[in-house]
Amino acid sequence: MRKPIAALALLALGCGAAAPHAVAAPHAVASPWAAPWPREAVAPVGAVGARAAASPPAAASPRAEATPVGRPGPRAAASGAAVPVREPGARASWRITRLGAEHEIEGYADRVSVLPGERFRLLVSTTAPAFTARAFRMGARPTQVWRSGPLPGVRQPPAQLVEDMVTAAHWKPSVTVDTTGWPEGAYLVRLDASTGAQRYVPVTVRSASTRGRVVLVNAVTTWQAYNGWGGRSLYQGPGGFAGRSRKITFDRPYDGTGARHFLAFERDAIAVAERSGVPLAYLTSLDLRPGALDGARAVVSPGHDEYYSPGMRAALTRARDRGVNLAFLGAGAVFWRIALYGRMIMCDKENRCLPWQASEPESALVGQGFDCYPAEAAYMVRRPGHWIFEGTRGRRFPGLAGVETDRVSPRSPSAVQVLARSPVDCGGRASEGTTTYYTAPSGAGVFAAGTTRWVCGMRGRRCGHGVTGAAAAFTRRATRNLLTRFAQGPAVRHGLGRSPARPPARSRPAS
Repeated sequence: MRKPIAALALLALGCGAAAPHAVAAPHAVASPWAAPWPREAVAPVGAVGARAAASPPAAASPRAEATPVGRPGPRAAASGAAVPVREPGARASWRITRLGAEHEIEGYADRVSVLPGERFRLLVSTTAPAFTARAFRMGARPTQVWRSGPLPGVRQPPAQLVEDMVTAAHWKPSVTVDTTGWPEGAYLVRLDASTGAQRYVPVTVRSASTRGRVVLVNAVTTWQAYNGWGGRSLYQGPGGFAGRSRKITFDRPYDGTGARHFLAFERDAIAVAERSGVPLAYLTSLDLRPGALDGARAVVSPGHDEYYSPGMRAALTRARDRGVNLAFLGAGAVFWRIALYGRMIMCDKENRCLPWQASEPESALVGQGFDCYPAEAAYMVRRPGHWIFEGTRGRRFPGLAGVETDRVSPRSPSAVQVLARSPVDCGGRASEGTTTYYTAPSGAGVFAAGTTRWVCGMRGRRCGHGVTGAAAAFTRRATRNLLTRFAQGPAVRHGLGRSPARPPARSRPAS
C-alpha cells in the first residue's frame, strides 16, 4: 500500500512542519536527476558528498571562536578544542525554552556523523547580532560537552531551489567544532541567539566498531524525508502533495525545533538503552554500509524508520543472516526504497522510489509490514507469557497503537509469532495492528513493535493520545528485556525461540 499522506502522521503526533523559508530563483547546477540514478555514494561514512570532501572540516573558520567548557581563556578559545564538561549543572539546560521568530536562528552541520575526534562545521543563519553554540550528548543523562564563545550573527542568503530541491549548500560556515573528548552517542547542538531564540542541530558521534555491541541507529534519512524547511519535503510543497520535492538534501536546517523527529521517536529509546547496562554502539541510517555491523550483537531501529536504500537494507539483511538480532521499535520500517547521491536523497514516490512492497516486501525482513494510517486504538497483548513481556503488567494499553500500525502479511517469515493484536479502524476499514517476533535460520531474533507510539509510550501521559503511565512501564520493561537478551548474541543460542522449519523469505538487495 502506498501512503503519500503519511506526512500527516507527524502532525498527529505534534510534529508539524515549519513555515516555508523564502526561496531564491532557480540555481543553475548539473542535475543528477536527468541521468539514471547512480549507485550509492562511496564517500567516507558520515561525510558523504563532494562538498564535504572538497572542504575538510579540519580547516578552522577564521570567524569561529570555539571555547571548550571548563577551560576558559584566550588560548583555549582560539584552539576550538572540545573537552568533557565536569562543571556542576552541566546536565541542567539542554532544552529549548524559546524558538523565537521563524528564521531568528537556524543552522545545520556539514556532516551527519563523525568519529570521535573528527571535526564538523556548523552553518548558521540568524537575524541576531551574535549567537553561541552548545553541544549536549543525549541519552540517560544529557550532558553538555562543549560550548563556543560569542560568534558574530550573520543572516545567510535565502534558500535556493534546484529543480524542486531546496538547499542551503551555498551558506558559509560559521564555526568548526572539534569532537576530541566527546564520547560516542547522539548529540544535539543548541544554537542560542543573543535575542533569546534557540534551535537544535543534530549530530551523531558514531562508533568506529560495533563488534560485541547493540547498535542504536538514528533514522536520519526519515528525518530528512519529512523535513519541510524551505517549504518542501518529500510529502509537501507549494500546492500540497503535487508540489513536493522528488529529491532532498542534508545541506539545509531541519524545520521546527531542528530535532523534532529525534525527540519524538528516538531520544527516549536511547535513554532506556543506556540505562539497561548493555554495551552500545551508535550509527545513523547513512552509516549502514558494508562492514558497519561486523560483529554486532543486535541492531535497534527507532520509532519511525521508513526510508531505506538497497544498500541500507542489504546491511541489515546480511547482519540478520550472520546471527545479528534486530529490533524495530516503530511501524512502517523499511517502507520506502530510496536512492542516495552524496548528501542527496532521491524519492519521487511514482516510478523510481516505490514502496519495497512492490518488489521485495519489508515484511520479509521486519516480520510484518505497514498496514494502516491513521490508526488509533488500544494495544492488546496476546502472548503475555513471551520472554519479551517478562515482568510487565497489563494486557490492554489505551492509545498505544497508532498513528501508523503494521500487520503480519502472507509474505512474513513462516516462523513469525504474533505477540499482540490490536483491532483498529483504518478509515472505515477494519484491520489490526500486530507486534511480531521471529527467529531466522542464523539464530537471530527479530522483533517488530508495529506501532509508531512504542517509543512515545515510554513517556507515559506526556505522549498524549490517552497513553498512560502503565504503558510507559510496559514499553520500557519490554525494551529492556529485548536489549539485555539480544546483547548476548544470536537469540536461538540463548533459548529465545526456535529456528524456523524452513527459511523465511530472503530479501536480496537490488542492483
